[in-house]
Amino acid sequence: MENKTIIFATSNPHKVQELNEIMKDSGLKFILPDKNFNPIEDGKTFLENSFCKARAAASCETRGYDLFLADDSGICVDYLNGEPGIQSARYEKTPELRIQKLLKNLEGITNRKAHFTCALTLCNKNEEIIFQTQGYCHGEIALEKSGTNGFGYDPIFLPEGFGGKSIADLNEDIKNTISHRARALQNLKENFKF
Repeated sequence: MENKTIIFATSNPHKVQELNEIMKDSGLKFILPDKNFNPIEDGKTFLENSFCKARAAASCETRGYDLFLADDSGICVDYLNGEPGIQSARYEKTPELRIQKLLKNLEGITNRKAHFTCALTLCNKNEEIIFQTQGYCHGEIALEKSGTNGFGYDPIFLPEGFGGKSIADLNEDIKNTISHRARALQNLKENFKF
């Protein structure tokens, strides 16, 4: 397969790097959107917000690219009725404050089951949806932070099957296999032909 460039609708270079690592054998290359990228995330679900971002990337593109992929992801805690959910990135002002708030909201709670969700939307240059999917990583919220290899809520999320290690305790190769984003991307690879 010849390399195909896809705009990944984010302003976070770390996410683009992670995507390129996960998809390294796919023949696809992901790059940041045009500098005018400024999405309004007013959806009520992860899928709706991923579409908002993909559409925003398509609308500001000036370089001639024709495929735009966006994700919206977050952590959903059973005891908190799915919160922080689509508000995960806006739960508090900084990643550290978000972690502290979530741990405080679960103080004394034994049911700490949670999952990460990643919704992906692929759009064309006409801002039309051509593929959508979701991926999940199930586990629970730790009592305290652990590990340094990750970002966001990774230091307090214990994925199923890893003996109480947090996502941030795992190496990139393992993380890029089990993460919600990796699973959503696997769905994309298996069900959409570029």
